[in-house]
Amino acid sequence: MAGRVKHELVLSRDERVTLESWARRRTSTQQLATRCRIVLSCADGLSNTAVAAKLGVCRPSVITWRERFRTRRLEGLSDEPRPGAPRTIQDDQVHELITRTLEHKPKDATHWSTRSMAAELGLSQSAVSRIWRAFGLQPHRAETFKLSTDPQFVEKVRDVVGLYVSPPDKALVLCVDEKSQVQALDRTQPVLPMRPGSPERHTHEYVRHGTTSLFAALAVKTGVVIGECRRRHRHQEFIKFLNTVDEVVRATEPESTQVHIVMDNYATHKTPAVRRWFQRRPRYHVHFTPTGASWLNQVERFFSAITTRRIRRGVFRSVRSLEQAIRDYIDTHNDDAKPFAWTADADTILRRVRRVCQEISDSGH
Repeated sequence: MAGRVKHELVLSRDERVTLESWARRRTSTQQLATRCRIVLSCADGLSNTAVAAKLGVCRPSVITWRERFRTRRLEGLSDEPRPGAPRTIQDDQVHELITRTLEHKPKDATHWSTRSMAAELGLSQSAVSRIWRAFGLQPHRAETFKLSTDPQFVEKVRDVVGLYVSPPDKALVLCVDEKSQVQALDRTQPVLPMRPGSPERHTHEYVRHGTTSLFAALAVKTGVVIGECRRRHRHQEFIKFLNTVDEVVRATEPESTQVHIVMDNYATHKTPAVRRWFQRRPRYHVHFTPTGASWLNQVERFFSAITTRRIRRGVFRSVRSLEQAIRDYIDTHNDDAKPFAWTADADTILRRVRRVCQEISDSGH
């Protein structure tokens, strides 16, 4: 039985330029971009099966959009009219809304709201909200970032991440850092407990009862944390904590085990006394994260967890009660410790950093 006849697909120069533009334009929908890539791949001479494997789609989809384009050209890549009420918002209006959201700002504000965008384009507020949700746009949100200026950034990233994804044999990798100036805060009025339909509430006013600093070392392989609190945050306290770590290591690891310490470039970690401490213990090897890239230190994830789950909403009437709460949290954590899942290799991280640098250079700011 004869198979389906595959007609040759030939693109004009203008059609190829248009398809390539739609495929890489940020304001194109994912569906349209995929259809453009299907047509371009078919025009390059690939079989339907090869195009499906290349783009991760099913073969019938390739056949459908190949034929739609062959018979109707660029107009064939649009969705067919669906049953129901006719559309009141056309594609060019959606395109204008997305383009204005991404490339322009209102005259009197730093970002668009649904009301200001609706007034700007003559649409309803609900329509703007639906389109933003469909395209994953949230103009009201902003996040922070920081690019490291360390001249050895690439080398340090590869060194530290290599310890996470491919640690040396018979070695212990510890991520070490301090969470300094943890405040023991007491509320001026009792906390109102959570009720059905009402969250927990507390007064915004508080009383400070002092601070403590949490020194912690996270074992990358097991997730176990060695931690202790100190009232001051100097290199003397850091050395005392290193002594505690060394006692635990000697009690739990054979003498042949090499210990790799990952920590940031804080001045406390580089004093002559600290350097002498490591020089007297050759089994310890120090790996510094790049300057301004403390997010590479896995213990920061533990600090984030203890802050969210135990410290931020806690009520502490003394530094001693705060320190006891921290110790209890560490003990509970270690009872069922699990390592953090680190999935990004060094090349992936460096590609993301490169992409951020390109976005900054192209942003016009």
